[in-house]
Amino acid sequence: MQNFNHHVLTLIDSPEGAHKPGRCTVRSSDSTDVEFLDAYSRAVITVADTVGPAVVSIAVGDPSAGNAGEPTGAGSGVVIAPDGYIVTNHHVVHQAKRLTALFTDGSSAATTLVGADPATDLAVIRAQASSLPYASLGDSAQMRVGQLVIAIGNPLGFQSTVSTGVVSALGRALRSQQGRLIESVIQHTAPLNPGNSGGPLVDSRGRVVGINTAIIAMAQGIGFAIPANTTRWVLSQLLIHGRVRRASLGIGGREKPLDRRLARFLQLDANHAVEVIYSDPVGPAAKAGLHKGDLVIAIADRPVANVDDLHRFLAEWPIGEPLILTIVRGNQRLELEVIPSEAA
Repeated sequence: MQNFNHHVLTLIDSPEGAHKPGRCTVRSSDSTDVEFLDAYSRAVITVADTVGPAVVSIAVGDPSAGNAGEPTGAGSGVVIAPDGYIVTNHHVVHQAKRLTALFTDGSSAATTLVGADPATDLAVIRAQASSLPYASLGDSAQMRVGQLVIAIGNPLGFQSTVSTGVVSALGRALRSQQGRLIESVIQHTAPLNPGNSGGPLVDSRGRVVGINTAIIAMAQGIGFAIPANTTRWVLSQLLIHGRVRRASLGIGGREKPLDRRLARFLQLDANHAVEVIYSDPVGPAAKAGLHKGDLVIAIADRPVANVDDLHRFLAEWPIGEPLILTIVRGNQRLELEVIPSEAA
């Protein structure tokens, strides 16, 4: 992005203006910069005018706590349907006994939790209101590094705050509070502060491309947003089922290096596997004959090197659809047919 603090007004000598001190004009290059700045400003203003009314402040409170139960600001959200559906972060609404949505026109509405997905830090709530201004989810797969993005939210309780930046990286991964990997996260430079959580990250056309979720303490210009495509999938699951349905094997595991001699003996290309450290006795894997201490090296012929590989695969695999789990037990390579069940 160009530096707009160096414009210089230059006196131009001319037969008509040579004896008129103070007459000046702008260099053509500076004029181009001004036009660029105007276009940038118009884009941000248009987005703020269009999407801003769809951004809400979410307040939480406990009505059983007396005065202490008065609503307090917790975060932000964005209306994605005129009948009151709002997307926000799971950590904004987690364990809240009362939720209130505060709109930019000064009105407010009680809300109820539709569903939440801690694994992606996303939640959907519904305000008791209708005919609301709303924003549309864009295609986050079309984002490019360097692209202009606008964050809208309520940092530190300052409602309807707009900040701008660029996409600084794509394909980042974050850990949810449950330890599951959130993939394809958007890293950007639009300033975020506590209270921005759950607010939208918007492109220059006013499409929501992400839901702001995290910052790195003591860092400057590093913010993260859950991509819109992930949000769209989670949203559909929450609206249909009230939860996100994911396939599960019923095991706990950890990454473990494979012994080189064993890998050569079994003609394995992998260097790592997932060691089973826990198996639910009535879970799908245990029913298929998987034991504690077994090493999982592939699932449906897809190599497995760590627990994230398993999570990534199972997030896309249909619940109840059989698959082949390839394991190493002792010095044997075995294949087990497992029918994944829905994760608890």
